[in-house]
Amino acid sequence: MLLFFTLGLLIHFVFFASIFDIYFTSPLVHGMTPQFTPLPPPARRLVLFVADGLRADTLYELDENGTSRAPFIRNIIMHEGSWGISHTRVPTESRPGHVALIAGFYEDVSAVAKGWKENPVEFDSLFNESKYTWSWGSPDILPMFAKGASGDHVYTYSYDAKREDFGAQDATKLDTWVFDNVKDFFRHARNNQSLFSKINEEKIVFFLHLLGIDTNGHAHRPSSRDYKDNIKKVDDGVKEIVSMFNHFYGNDGKTTFIFTSDHGMTDWGSHGAGHPSETLTPLVTWGAGINYPQRVSAQQFDDSFLKEWRLENWKRLDVNQGILPVDYLNNTDLFKAESMFTNAVQILEQFKVKMTQKKEVTLPFLFTPFKLLSDSKQFNILRKARSYIKHRKFDEVVSLCKELIHLALKGLSYYHTYDRFFLGINVVIGFVGWISYASLLIIKSHSNLIKGVSKEVKKPSHLLPCSFVAIGILVAFFLLIQACPWTYYVYGLLPVPIWYAVLREFQVVQDLVTSLLTYPLSHFVGYLLVFTLGIEVLVLSFFYRYMLTAGLTAFAVWPFLTRLWTRAKVTSLSWAFFSVLLAVFPLMPVVGRKPDIFLVMGAGLLVLLLSLCVVTSLMKRKDSFRKEELLVHLLQVLSTVLSMYVVYSTQSSLLRKQGLPLMNQIISWATLASSLFVPLLSSPAVFQRLFSILLSLMSTYLLLSTGYEAVFPLVLFCLMFVWINIEQETLQQSGVCCKQKLTSIQFSYNTDITQFRQLYLDDIRRAFFLVFFLVTAFFGTGNIASINSFDLASVYCFLTVFSPFMMGALMMWKILIPFVLVMCAFEAPFFFLQHFFFLVKDYGSWLDIGTSISHYVIVMSMTIFLVFLNGLAQLLTTKKLRLCGKPKSHFM
Repeated sequence: MLLFFTLGLLIHFVFFASIFDIYFTSPLVHGMTPQFTPLPPPARRLVLFVADGLRADTLYELDENGTSRAPFIRNIIMHEGSWGISHTRVPTESRPGHVALIAGFYEDVSAVAKGWKENPVEFDSLFNESKYTWSWGSPDILPMFAKGASGDHVYTYSYDAKREDFGAQDATKLDTWVFDNVKDFFRHARNNQSLFSKINEEKIVFFLHLLGIDTNGHAHRPSSRDYKDNIKKVDDGVKEIVSMFNHFYGNDGKTTFIFTSDHGMTDWGSHGAGHPSETLTPLVTWGAGINYPQRVSAQQFDDSFLKEWRLENWKRLDVNQGILPVDYLNNTDLFKAESMFTNAVQILEQFKVKMTQKKEVTLPFLFTPFKLLSDSKQFNILRKARSYIKHRKFDEVVSLCKELIHLALKGLSYYHTYDRFFLGINVVIGFVGWISYASLLIIKSHSNLIKGVSKEVKKPSHLLPCSFVAIGILVAFFLLIQACPWTYYVYGLLPVPIWYAVLREFQVVQDLVTSLLTYPLSHFVGYLLVFTLGIEVLVLSFFYRYMLTAGLTAFAVWPFLTRLWTRAKVTSLSWAFFSVLLAVFPLMPVVGRKPDIFLVMGAGLLVLLLSLCVVTSLMKRKDSFRKEELLVHLLQVLSTVLSMYVVYSTQSSLLRKQGLPLMNQIISWATLASSLFVPLLSSPAVFQRLFSILLSLMSTYLLLSTGYEAVFPLVLFCLMFVWINIEQETLQQSGVCCKQKLTSIQFSYNTDITQFRQLYLDDIRRAFFLVFFLVTAFFGTGNIASINSFDLASVYCFLTVFSPFMMGALMMWKILIPFVLVMCAFEAPFFFLQHFFFLVKDYGSWLDIGTSISHYVIVMSMTIFLVFLNGLAQLLTTKKLRLCGKPKSHFM
């Protein structure tokens, strides 16, 4: 059984890792021939301003007084340049946003594993193709364009990472630092002949990364005065920089200015997903080669932004990354046509290289080319485009090149995902095989379904193993001649031994079918419908959180449909009450909620009130409550009080812009560190230990809460406690055990597999309850699948300086705390039942994979984390530490 368990864990790791080969591979192509426009460029230099986290609406809209908060930029829109909305793509994060702007492609998703700072693969960029590039700004953004650049011509100037503090007094200083350093740079250049010579070259770029707006948005929300005032300061800074450039270069008209953003921000101060407030960013350009404003009488867009921003009469030009926006260019039609033609040829070259790479490693009779862009069609389009240029039909050239770009991009996606179906099929076959084998083993070892119909076991034939060995050899040879990566061998060969093991249990399948045929049809259909309905509710809850409310409401009714209501009225009513109470949380907003410190304080007071009642009750039981245990509970109560103080004090300090107090930070980390071992000092009795675990974890959870979610673990724990009593009643009703008080039963660590009893239909119901409660723990107050669900304010009691991995780890622990509470409660039924949790399966994982990879990750992670959290729950519930002295025996 231990070998089976270890093998199962390994297989789930393989299935989990498979998405990185199937979906998270680099889309980049290397080895293309560089393509250049044959005509001279209109500008000698480019100045790129990127206001990190700036929303399009907040920049373009007028304030309550009818004036623009960015008057210089608005003046550019009306009198000097072109403007529009740049449509970014998910994930709306700083690194992929900047890569799309500067390198011209959508970010390689494998960069998520490196915090989006380092380059997982080398890529070309505008900076690399420039003669020189000077950049100022965040240490998180600038190095990724300097690293890997050919030669030594990309220069970066960054401030200390500690300046990126969400609790700082004034985040606009990040932008002021950039503007001041650019000014100092040009003052220094006047006295440095070598530098002066470089900045007067052609093909040079100046990049100003402005992080203050993003920082203020995270800290104070985009609707705050801080966010909007920061826009005004950026506008003033851009005005000064533009004036300085024009003065330095003597108004030579050879400078192009671009002002834009990498991503927007939600109303609640986060980004990462695809909400319009995150994907719609401003784009304003002016200077050399850029069109002047175009007055129009009417414009057709699917939104009402123009009227809201009072820009109806200035032509709006929206863009998507990757395609040259020729409408922005102020040049000859020939230049526009040649530029568009070059852009199309560049993308077509990538398509050709990608096709060649895939063709070289695929057997000729298996290779299926991209039919929409055959060699003949490529030749015809290019020939026709050249003919149009020759005959000065420039509009036709632009239209034809856009069509070619569209087809080439579709072809790139086609060849990039060429192996996806093959790999996906292999993983599905392996996954289905593993579920089948696990189910058969459970039925064989822990069920009496096949008793009485079992037949004499025949001597195994050598045909089956020989057949699967032959299949394995054929699969390996097929992969070998195609020069596939080693991971392909894992996905291709793993199903072979799994399905061999399944077919070896064919006798079990026959016996199972025979047993089911003897079962009453009406009962069988009824159970099947209930089972299917439960699975559908679980799957739909990944997409619609209110399905959890429907499930919990059904749970509330369940005791009244059984004999539990007649045997335990108080327990049944408690179960119904807390089920309905917990059902409220999935109906509340996932994101968009404003921080409410009073709800957090209220949750803390409820914990203190509950602690007072529990301790008072236990103190009356003098035979089972020692001074040592009383001291532990008092320490945990004190920890809760300190957590409440830290939350309130930190919130007040940040509102005064005084940063995170050091003492609060020390208390927060100490509370987190102690939360896992303090419960080990309490009594191993079921009630006392579970309550001690709640107090410890709630102290940490309060520190990570910003609003109503602080109450969630408390309600969840109450329901889990009632669940333990419900299971006691059902076991007593079925005669498995007699009822005992939870204060008189101790957790004990017992892994003797031989003591596992037979499984019954009630065990399927318990397993379903466990899975449902785990899903509720994940999605009860938020959606882990959405990056922008997270509120950075949750970690401000621990740190305010930007640290993606540390902040991510704290947020993940916040999500796992309700998970741990469920698993610890499940340890109590585990004690009464002495059965393993192999019935917990990955319901719905492959139903979701085509629609949402994140859901697949959650389901697979849940299965893997169950193992570790089960171990953690056993540690928290069964181990006992003593403050001092020798252990004493107590009979309860």
